[in-house]
Amino acid sequence: MPIENRENAYLITHALAKDTLSRIRDVETEQVSFRKGLVKLGRICGYEIIDGRMETEYVEIETPLEPTMGERVRGLDDVVIINVLRAATPFVEGLLKAFPRARQGVISASRDEEAGRGEDGSFPITVDYVKLPEIHEEDTVIVADPMLATGSTMCTVLDHVVENAVEPENLIVLSAVSAPDGLLRVSESVPEADLLTVSIDDYLDEDGFIVPGLGDAGDRAFRTT
Repeated sequence: MPIENRENAYLITHALAKDTLSRIRDVETEQVSFRKGLVKLGRICGYEIIDGRMETEYVEIETPLEPTMGERVRGLDDVVIINVLRAATPFVEGLLKAFPRARQGVISASRDEEAGRGEDGSFPITVDYVKLPEIHEEDTVIVADPMLATGSTMCTVLDHVVENAVEPENLIVLSAVSAPDGLLRVSESVPEADLLTVSIDDYLDEDGFIVPGLGDAGDRAFRTT
């Protein structure tokens, strides 16, 4: 199965997703290839969400030869993608290839590295900008961030997403790599969200970075190191 149910998350096991993730993990992968890899991974994940979470319906169509029945995906116009700046930008670019008519939201959120991790393992989070579309009951909402480490940023982002919003048909947290600590924190904080990831990595180091991970996705994508 391309999507496997794990204890606190759903794992995308598509061969191309695993291949692409392996390529962008490589320290020798330079900026352009890394960014293109994130775009490709976002597109693959988008197709897997369509195949695994969205229903089809039968429709009558007219071919050049005769009428027939076909299938179309339901709900493609009812998708909201939330871009967690900045690392998710190329990841979302790929998602938009799968969901070209999606409504988009943006949340600029970052953890305070200097403050360090608290006793519970979380970081204080700074939110600089929030712009979200209206969310409806029939929507599939995808909150995208390639790295789910401690879960501190994602929990803060989800607070903004669900605040004063109706419960959508699907609420999906999508990441490329995740740490067990972060998956547990988000699943306990927002149990209505389905956590979808391409890899569940081993652990967080003392600085709160995913190991083996892929480095800082934002820095590698935007060449700010």
